[in-house]
Amino acid sequence: MTRTLEVDYLVVGAGAMGMAFTDSLVDHAADVRVALVDRRHGVSGHWLAAYPFVRLHQSSAFYGVASTLLGGGQLQQRGPEKGLQERASQPEICAYYAKVLDRLVDTGRVEFFPNSEYAGDRSFTSRVSGERFEIGPGCRVVNARYLAPSIPAEKAAPFGVADDVRLIPVNELAQLDEAPSQYVVVGAGKTATDACIWLLARGVAPDSICWVRAREPWMYNRAHIQPDPAIFLGASADIVEAAVGAETLDEVMLRLEERDVVLRIDRTVTPTMAKTPTLATWELDQLRTLENVVRLGHLQTVDRGRLTFGDASVAIHKDALVVHCAADGLKYPGRVPVWRPDVITLQAIRAGFPSFGAAVTGYIEATRDDDDEKNRICSPSVYGNSLQEWAQMIVFGSRNAAAYTAEPDIKEWATGVALNPARTPPGYVPSQALDDATERLAKYGPPGIARLAELMG
Repeated sequence: MTRTLEVDYLVVGAGAMGMAFTDSLVDHAADVRVALVDRRHGVSGHWLAAYPFVRLHQSSAFYGVASTLLGGGQLQQRGPEKGLQERASQPEICAYYAKVLDRLVDTGRVEFFPNSEYAGDRSFTSRVSGERFEIGPGCRVVNARYLAPSIPAEKAAPFGVADDVRLIPVNELAQLDEAPSQYVVVGAGKTATDACIWLLARGVAPDSICWVRAREPWMYNRAHIQPDPAIFLGASADIVEAAVGAETLDEVMLRLEERDVVLRIDRTVTPTMAKTPTLATWELDQLRTLENVVRLGHLQTVDRGRLTFGDASVAIHKDALVVHCAADGLKYPGRVPVWRPDVITLQAIRAGFPSFGAAVTGYIEATRDDDDEKNRICSPSVYGNSLQEWAQMIVFGSRNAAAYTAEPDIKEWATGVALNPARTPPGYVPSQALDDATERLAKYGPPGIARLAELMG
């Protein structure tokens, strides 16, 4: 059975970017109808299958959709991050998106199709009922899966594992019924740091954890990435000021480390990875208690009692539990125009803030008619990975911000949206710190971005 849908947009993917785009589009375009499709059973994207102890690495206010603040916008009142903005947990994020979906459906202009697989030919099929749906040629397809992350629960480990080795994705750590004598955590990103900190918090001795890090990461100090303009714009000013006169990107990062803007776990090793999630200093202190760190490149195979890396190998305990944290969470498929005749492809716009990028894309789609003009004021950025890609993320994001804030209506809208990390909200009390950040951005912004553009190659 095939059903034809009379809609204006088919949004493929109901994760963070698909929801943010749809929310802005529906709020600012008159009478549009949207079909929202996802292969999972609900909205929230990968959060539905994320490990149970995960939290946003950034402030809740920077995540979600433009119409609805995630969380209460409150500072944490206790714990090691007292004074920093709250960060939502996995259950809170999923509940939030469920409420956002209810709001969108209640408008009468959005219909959600869960458990459905998009075929790529302007049709999709329910994986439960088998019913097939088609959309007409006048409907725009919105690809909200272009940068969809992979997570360990849904992607096999990228290394060989012998049959007699105990291997679990990070999700299953919280379900253990028997402790091994050693944990081998494989991965160098946020998932691996979360796993290590979770184990330490539950009494696992540091010398019982072997951490396999193919690369060393740079991370932002979470205290400097906050929804307070004096703080966020201060960090932005630090970045461009550090770039002025720098000979290499390594030098830029070392200058930022001196300013406490970026962190590295081991100060004797120069990182080559710059995905730059945020990390709190208390987490850094915990991670530095782990001394059994293996830095031999990408893990090739795991056999009982041994890890193999190309020409090298490392002994591990016979009963070691290998924890898979090595899925490629961020994607790097290359930039394409956001608006093309056959599809709108959601991508990063502002450096490191996918929800805001998708929201501003939805607003521009709702308020502009010409695709060339849309692409001019909203071109894609990238996610950081290598230092060069981190520099590209900063350069492209800064150029985009200059382009869309030059449009009076977009600037006014963005100032009222909590997702926008660089906004100065209405009623914000001026301060010397904000004046200083603004002055330094004006002074060092142009030469700093120019230098990063040279260094990024």
